[in-house]
Amino acid sequence: MANEYVARDPRTGKVIESRERTVELDIRSLQPIDGAWQRIPVYEILKLASGDIEQLQLSLTNGGGFVRRIDGIRALSRVYENLIPKAHETLLEALDDDDPGIRIAGLEVMPGFSLKLHTDLMIYLSDRLQDNDLDVRLTSMQTLQKMSPIFPSGCEDILRRELRHKDKIHRKSAFEALRLTSIAWPESGCLHLDELIREEEVDLRRRGSKILRNIAAKGGSTGWDLIGWSLEDEDAQVRRNASQCLVTLANSEPRIALILVENALNDEDTKVRNSVIRAMKKLDMQSPRVTDMILRGARSKDLNLRKACIDQLSIILTGDRLRESAAELLRQETDPALRKRLAALSIDLELDGTETEKNRFLAPVEKVDDEDIQEFTMPIKPDKPKGEHDKQKASRPKPEDLR
Repeated sequence: MANEYVARDPRTGKVIESRERTVELDIRSLQPIDGAWQRIPVYEILKLASGDIEQLQLSLTNGGGFVRRIDGIRALSRVYENLIPKAHETLLEALDDDDPGIRIAGLEVMPGFSLKLHTDLMIYLSDRLQDNDLDVRLTSMQTLQKMSPIFPSGCEDILRRELRHKDKIHRKSAFEALRLTSIAWPESGCLHLDELIREEEVDLRRRGSKILRNIAAKGGSTGWDLIGWSLEDEDAQVRRNASQCLVTLANSEPRIALILVENALNDEDTKVRNSVIRAMKKLDMQSPRVTDMILRGARSKDLNLRKACIDQLSIILTGDRLRESAAELLRQETDPALRKRLAALSIDLELDGTETEKNRFLAPVEKVDDEDIQEFTMPIKPDKPKGEHDKQKASRPKPEDLR
């Protein structure tokens, strides 16, 4: 790649490390939509794009038909390597042309061409985002979404301006560009979000907090701070958006998630507490801090939170401590279903249960084989019938007969 781009932090000038890229760059997505420009012979592209020839008839082997300057501009990324500087000059001229169609064609090829030579392209992109023609501006927004994940620091100032644009279309497009940038370059995304969550305008904080999910797992300590600050925002929607990151953090950084869950456990917003409940179930139940947090949650005023915490009691506690904690909670619980659950947990079934419940704790009788029974028992002769016994007695000889 000619003049390979290196992303740098615009504040410090240090190289931004991309860590593990979650999404591979699809070069095809950077190219203009399929069309006749793909069939233009390479040696004819510059002539057509620069306007040296008005149109070109394609041979039947290339599909036939006619192509014009707009098609030549869209094909500029296909030129030979040694003609890239000349193609770059042609592209800059097209981006500043009086014809809106030519400017749009230049914007369409800009992302793909930038991988070969990106010098000054960001300046022209910034100008076209302020173009008088609506179609040119819309195409520029799409180009920014493709360029920002590739050149995060090069688009830094452009994106900062567009994120705060008064026009909703510009702002929506810019936040989509920031979302894509955050996926490819979490550190660059954190730079923008760090500014957005401090803005007084609530719409900026709300839109920014939605992107926190993209940097939750890979944003590092900066990302954790951003989530924590957003969980303390005065706007409920900002806190809701931030709370949706807790489950992701519980899977990737459980210790950080535990701190944030503890702080958000008693949030006044129901949706925030529901997100806290989902994250809480992902934490290590053997941790003493998790145990204390669940016991506190079991005393919460929120019914859903109490129910979720009481359901975890039999996991975090056993034996006497489980029964004592359940009995204590039972004294202040008012919900019938939870009272029934706590009552069951507070009883020692081995001592106070029904006969059937007690029998469950008895050791099973060992199985004895038939051969062992025959070995340790004597055979017993069956009793003879009464009539047979009398016959034997009558057949015995009398004493006088033996004399």
